[in-house]
Amino acid sequence: MSSPSNRKIALAMTGASGAIYGLRLLEVLLSFDTVETHLIVTPSGAEIIRLETGREVSADVFRPESLGIEGADRLRFHRYDWLSSPLASGSFPLDAVVIAPCSMACVSAVAAGASRNLVERAADVAIKERRALILVPRETPLSVIHLDNLHKLASAGAVVMPACPGFYGRPAKVSDLVDFVVARILDHLRLPHSIGPRWTGAERGCLESQPGGMPDSAEMARR
Repeated sequence: MSSPSNRKIALAMTGASGAIYGLRLLEVLLSFDTVETHLIVTPSGAEIIRLETGREVSADVFRPESLGIEGADRLRFHRYDWLSSPLASGSFPLDAVVIAPCSMACVSAVAAGASRNLVERAADVAIKERRALILVPRETPLSVIHLDNLHKLASAGAVVMPACPGFYGRPAKVSDLVDFVVARILDHLRLPHSIGPRWTGAERGCLESQPGGMPDSAEMARR
């Protein structure tokens, strides 16, 4: 494994809605001088990035400027079908694999040990090597098949972290909601950060609705 001052983390982006979560995580990872960031984008992941953000990212030929993220030229890009990539081997000292967003098709394949592409293989390696594997699914509602597959992966040691932001920080914009989820991913990667609110305990005064404002969750629960 890498030392705490030299972490190797792989981020895979697949074809679920929520490309903004992966892009924001990538932006934060690249801000660390001590993190070596590896990126995989599937063809459907690239299409979702285009549809949701307008960024023309290719799954085949990497152009750092297409991400619109500072420092993108420093990351290591791996084609989704490059099964001879270092990420495909347990001998490569990778610290963690994050799949964000993670489609239910990807969840199904990883749960079955399919390893048909580099994303699935990197996840399979993380499980067999007992390394951190964080899955960020963005799907609703979840069928019993989805739940069974997620349960199987959680039982194998993966962290299942649905893109479900909290609201106790009173988010004012979409980026606040995104940062909430990204902050939880960073926590599980053991990377220090200052994004996203942390729960520090509630006082009675902050649980009451403000005069003339929207009722808070505590008041709504009493109705």
